[in-house]
Amino acid sequence: MARRNRELVHRGREGWLFLIGGTNGVLDQYRRTLGRWWHLRRWARLIEARTARAGRLGIRTLHTIVPEKLSVYDDRTLDLAYDPRLSPARRLARRLDRLGGFVDLVAPLRAARDGAVPLYRRTDSHWTYDGCLIGYRALMRACGAVPPPDIAERPRFETEGLWDLGDKLPDRPRETVTNWAVLRDASRAYASPLVESYEAAGRAGDLHVGAHVIYKNSSPQADPRTVVLFGDSYAHYAPIFLTGLLAESFRELHVVWSSSLDWRTIERVRPDILMVEMAERFLARLPDDRFDLTAFERPEMEKPARRAEAAPVV
Repeated sequence: MARRNRELVHRGREGWLFLIGGTNGVLDQYRRTLGRWWHLRRWARLIEARTARAGRLGIRTLHTIVPEKLSVYDDRTLDLAYDPRLSPARRLARRLDRLGGFVDLVAPLRAARDGAVPLYRRTDSHWTYDGCLIGYRALMRACGAVPPPDIAERPRFETEGLWDLGDKLPDRPRETVTNWAVLRDASRAYASPLVESYEAAGRAGDLHVGAHVIYKNSSPQADPRTVVLFGDSYAHYAPIFLTGLLAESFRELHVVWSSSLDWRTIERVRPDILMVEMAERFLARLPDDRFDLTAFERPEMEKPARRAEAAPVV
């Protein structure tokens, strides 16, 4: 495993690519060690503490971890020595099985992995819209919300491109993916000066941690509650993936790209629901929940050094 972990991308069966290395040591996280046991214990306590603190404010909290492809599609790897049962997301879910606010996505994604449509992109670390839809439906059930009846039938279009894992290989394999035009009833009501400055410069794809936007939905079918979502590239701040689906579902959605919470923002907005989404690989680091969103609001293009959570892949 040590030899493998010096590699960044694993070539699996039939062109499937998997992130195994990088700054988060992805494959190493599937090892059973005492240090990792204690690390996941600290994660469980952090999630319990977050849930309790939000509860004292009258806020319902949902946490979810988006699994790595390694945790879902182990059958599409090729001679890779690891045990998917040691997935950190899986182990954390077992620790938090009595906490109603933790939403396990490993089980439903694995259950659907042999279906007609892929749940992750072959040459990218991210889920497809069909995979995201499974996570979205699980979160909606957990907070007692009903998805729009036609959410899975929104217009689709194909995009051919070079995606994040393919870009890291010498032959740079390309892939055609299916995207959804999800947004219909919701619209963006606010974008921070930071977001606006990156968009104006044509660099929206370079912005990660610190992005802050608000969507509003006046449809009479929208759930009347307000949601604050702390997430990453599996949600995004653009109206794609989880953000787009949630914006179409709730009256108001605040999106902050960060795995560390900003409690001043939460206390100011006082949402009905606090959602926290994070990629499984970022479990490698425990956030301190001292994120200061206002420090990222100014429009200068050169920001303070980003934390590791800013990287969309490794």
